[in-house]
Amino acid sequence: MMNPSFSIPNLERIAPDPSWAFADSTRAHTRYITHGYYTYPAKFIPQLAGRLIRELTKEDEMVVDPFMGSGTTVVEAMVQGRIGVGVDINPVASLVARAKATPLEPTALARVYEKLQNQLESSARATVSTLNHTRIDYWFPKKQKERLAILLQHISAIRDEDTRNFFLVAFAQILKSCSIWLQRSVKPTRDLHKTPADPFEAFQKQARYMLKQNQVFWETVPPRVRQAVNAYRIVQCADARTLPVPEGAASLIVTSPPYVTSYEYADLHQLAALWFEYYESLPEFRKRFIGTAYSERVPIDLKSSIADRICAELGENKKSREVRNYFADMLECFSEMRRALKIGGKACIVIGNTELQGVKILNAEVFVEQMQNIGFDIHRIIKREIPSKILPQTRDPANGRFTSAKKSNKVLAYPVEYILVMEKE
Repeated sequence: MMNPSFSIPNLERIAPDPSWAFADSTRAHTRYITHGYYTYPAKFIPQLAGRLIRELTKEDEMVVDPFMGSGTTVVEAMVQGRIGVGVDINPVASLVARAKATPLEPTALARVYEKLQNQLESSARATVSTLNHTRIDYWFPKKQKERLAILLQHISAIRDEDTRNFFLVAFAQILKSCSIWLQRSVKPTRDLHKTPADPFEAFQKQARYMLKQNQVFWETVPPRVRQAVNAYRIVQCADARTLPVPEGAASLIVTSPPYVTSYEYADLHQLAALWFEYYESLPEFRKRFIGTAYSERVPIDLKSSIADRICAELGENKKSREVRNYFADMLECFSEMRRALKIGGKACIVIGNTELQGVKILNAEVFVEQMQNIGFDIHRIIKREIPSKILPQTRDPANGRFTSAKKSNKVLAYPVEYILVMEKE
C-alpha cells in the first residue's frame, strides 16, 4: 500500500543547476575515448555519469546501469577505477556497450584491421549470398547490400570475440549512411533521392576513427582495470528486472530509463538488428521493451497516486495501457535496484517529463513516489537543462511519438530533465 505521509516535491519549482548542464561540453568532449563509437539516441553525456560516479562512490565500488544503452555509465565507471555493470534488453545496445567498455591492445588490433583491409581489397568484386529479408531490401540498394554482406562475412570470421565485436560496431555505425534512411532523421524515414555511401569506404573511415579512440581508452583506463577487465566490466543483454548483481553489492546506480514510447528505440536500431539477425519481425523486437503495449502484463498496484491519476486522465485506450504498463514495469525495476544496492547506496535516475494526448506525463514525480513507497529516501533532486542530449527535439502532442520539427503543433521533447538521487533506507 502507498504511504500517504510522503511529500512529493514540486519539481517544476526547482531552479535548474547550471553546473549540471555541462553547457561548455563540445561534441568532441561528449565523444571522447570510446563514447563516439556508435550514434545512440537518447543517451546522456559521459560528463553527467562521470560526475555522479566521482561524487558518490569510491574506487573499486560497484556502479550499475540497468538501462545501459550504449554503455556510457559502464565506461565512466571503468575510467574511474570502479566496477561497471550494465544490462540492456536490446542486443544492439549490449553489443555496442561491450565494445565500448573493452580496451583492446592497440598493436594487436591494428594488425587485425590491416588483415581485414587486405581481405576487402582482394574481394572487392566478389559476390556472396546476402540476407533474404524484405526489410533489408526496403532500406538497402542492391550494390550496398552485396558489399555489406562481404564486409560482414569477413568480420564474422575474426576469432577473438572482443575484436570481432569492435569491428561489428564499426559495421553497425555505417549502416545508416549506406542505406536510404534519411540521413539527418532519427525517425526511420526513407530518402529515395539519397546516394548511399560505399560500404567499404565508410567502414574504413569508421574503423580508423575507432582505432584512434581505442588507443586513448587503452591509455586512460587504470592499468589494474585493463589487466582485469572481466572483473571491472560486466555487460549483459538482460532485463533490468534481473540484474547480475548479488544482493546489497552495488554502491551506486546511474541510469536513464526509456520513456513511455520506448518501443521506438527498437525502430531506431532496426538496421543493425536486421543485419545481425536479432529478430524476425519488428513487432517481435518491440515486445522486449519497457512499457510496450505489444505484450500483455498482469496489472499491479503502481504505488503512486500520481500514476493512477495520469492513467485515469488518459481514459480507457491503448495509450493509457502503455502508460500503466510502463509505470508497472518501472516499479519492478526500482524494486530490483533496491535489492542490488547496499544500505545507504544511491540510485540516480535521469528522467524528464513529457506529454501525451494533452495529459502531462510526470515521470519524475511518479518515480519519486514509487521509490519512496518501496524503501528509498530522497537524497537530492537536481534539475538540469539539456543542451546536448542526442534526441529528436520534438514530439507530437497527440501520440507522444518523435516527430518532425516542421510540424506546426510540435512540442519540445524534454526541455529539462531531473536527476533523482534516491537513497536506500
